[in-house]
This record gives sequence, C-alpha cells and structure tokens, in this order.
Amino acid sequence: MVDGCDFCAVVRGEEPAQIVLSTDDVVAFLDRRPVFKGHVLVVPREHVETLTDLPDDLLKPVFAAARLLAGAVRDALDATGSFVAMNNTVSQSVPHLHVHVVPRTKGDGLRGFFWPRTKYAEGEMRDYADRLRAAL
Repeated sequence: MVDGCDFCAVVRGEEPAQIVLSTDDVVAFLDRRPVFKGHVLVVPREHVETLTDLPDDLLKPVFAAARLLAGAVRDALDATGSFVAMNNTVSQSVPHLHVHVVPRTKGDGLRGFFWPRTKYAEGEMRDYADRLRAAL
C-alpha cells in the first residue's frame, strides 16, 4: 500500500467509504462523485497503478468482482444494464487501478465518454450500498 493514495486509505479502513464488496484481493465501494447513483469502484487491495501493472494473479479477482457487480447494479438498482470502464493514467483521478461499474438505463443521457457527475443526498449513499450488498 502507498501512503497518500486515497484508495489505499479506503482499503486500510483509514478513509470512510461505503464498501459493497470486500475479499482477500479486492475492495469495491461507491464512488463519491458518481456518474449515476450506485456507481461502484472496484480496486485491488494491492497498490497497482494501471492495467499493465496488474499482476496476473489479480486479473481474475479484479474482473470477477467487476462482473459480479455489473449484475448487482442491474438487480439491486433496477438498472437495464451497466457501463464498465477503466482509465490508465490519462483521466485517472487516483493513480490506483480502479474499474468503474456504472448502472445504466435506456435514455439515461450518458453519451460517449462525457461523464457528468451527480451527488448523493444525506443518507442516500448508505441506502445504495445496502441495496448492492443485499444483491451480492
């Protein structure tokens, strides 16, 4: 883990987050600035900056978690589907590998790679995390 990395701090439990999945290799938590409510970030516990840095033994756990959460956002949030994406260096706001799993519905307005952000109302973030945890 790296000091000063926001996602390492979440993994260590030093930074508050609504964690929806935690395994030996992966932690998934709600994005604080979601594209749509229920937007989850999947991160390896080990500090890895980009996909090309990801060790082979973490490929399966990271992407298995992303696949699991793609189903969970659909089921728990009545989404039609999901958008799963990852930035590498460019547009990567935190230099710790993270997979975005974003709930989608037909006509939600998301176009291309323009990602408008929204905010949760007080207490709403916990409700979304609870729903996702229940779906898992």
